[in-house]
Amino acid sequence: MLKTSKKQIMIDIIDMDAGYENEPVLENINFKEYEGDFIGLIGPNGGGKTTLIKVLLGLLKPTRGSVTIKGMPVEIGRKYLGYVPQVVDFDRQFPISVWDVVQLGRLGKRGLLHQYNQNDKQIVESALNNVEMLEFYKKPVGDLSGGQRQRVYIARALASEPEVLILDEPTSNIDPQVSNSIFSLLNKLNEKITIMMITHDMSAVSSYTKTVGCINRNLHYHGGKELTPEMIEATYQCPVDLIAHGLPHRVFPNHEGTPK
Repeated sequence: MLKTSKKQIMIDIIDMDAGYENEPVLENINFKEYEGDFIGLIGPNGGGKTTLIKVLLGLLKPTRGSVTIKGMPVEIGRKYLGYVPQVVDFDRQFPISVWDVVQLGRLGKRGLLHQYNQNDKQIVESALNNVEMLEFYKKPVGDLSGGQRQRVYIARALASEPEVLILDEPTSNIDPQVSNSIFSLLNKLNEKITIMMITHDMSAVSSYTKTVGCINRNLHYHGGKELTPEMIEATYQCPVDLIAHGLPHRVFPNHEGTPK
């Protein structure tokens, strides 16, 4: 379990409900993420993972309860968040370079009508260096591999100088070997930044994150690293074992009476 003594609460959600018009999606969510945590949240499609992100980014207001970021309302505190969306659609033929994509992360600091200055350039360079993509800064983004593009999008989020990095399915449609390199990168970034990652990859949750939770309308989160049978079954409504690389890989203790 992540040691929380003297750690600042970065995200604090209390008794929150959220949804769309008359359709509730999240109910009675209580959650705290502390400085330095790397939390992995798993859950089925339609379980509310994207809705939670929208609430944190200020794109959707809760229907009940409170959400604060570093003790501030979302409208103010969201400036401390960096977001990497699940899918980034763009014309592969559009001539935009790696550098220009990452530089877009500075718009929130500079505004549309302000020129980039030397400080912006240094931050963009640092962000690219942190994701090991600086050597590709002149390359068109459309010429990159899927894993390389994902690193660029992470760098774009880092260029906004966030204190919490939120990623929605960062390795979707990327092969396992490249996925492992992305998770290793996030693990390294976590030395300096708090991370919340939405993912379907249970092996990644088990191997790379510090704490884990399951979300499906309700959030099952206890501030620990282990996925328990109760958390999994409450989320997916059935027993789940993880099979990875052709071998059984259990991310929670055996059920009572199940052979080890």
